[in-house]
Amino acid sequence: MYKHILVAVDFDEAHDPEPSLRVARILADKDARVSILHVQEEVPSYVMSYMPPDIEDNLKAEFKARLDGLASKIEGGQGVLVWGHSGRTILDWAEANAVDCIVIASHRPGLQDYLLGSTAGRVVRHARCAVHVMR
Repeated sequence: MYKHILVAVDFDEAHDPEPSLRVARILADKDARVSILHVQEEVPSYVMSYMPPDIEDNLKAEFKARLDGLASKIEGGQGVLVWGHSGRTILDWAEANAVDCIVIASHRPGLQDYLLGSTAGRVVRHARCAVHVMR
């Protein structure tokens, strides 16, 4: 069905990426590319001054290892780690890499989501490709 699927994952304990990977397998054409993307939000510099100097490198290595582990479970999978604002970065990466379907998990909205909007909501509203939202 789709040639290049982006599965957006969050390493928050509340989000299990396995259901999203199952959906990506179902939606993928034979020989499809499946990019498993995690966007790491920028940590403000005033916070970083209180962190150990190698914290960013350690986080990068841990997240990349987790992404590669998820990618190894799916044919055509690749782990991708990028920095930026979640919603905007997912959309920009999808457009720059010719993604034709985004699979993204959504949580039950809270008050802050009604005021600011969730990442999944932003992706659904602005994506130029199909979006499959997981509940």
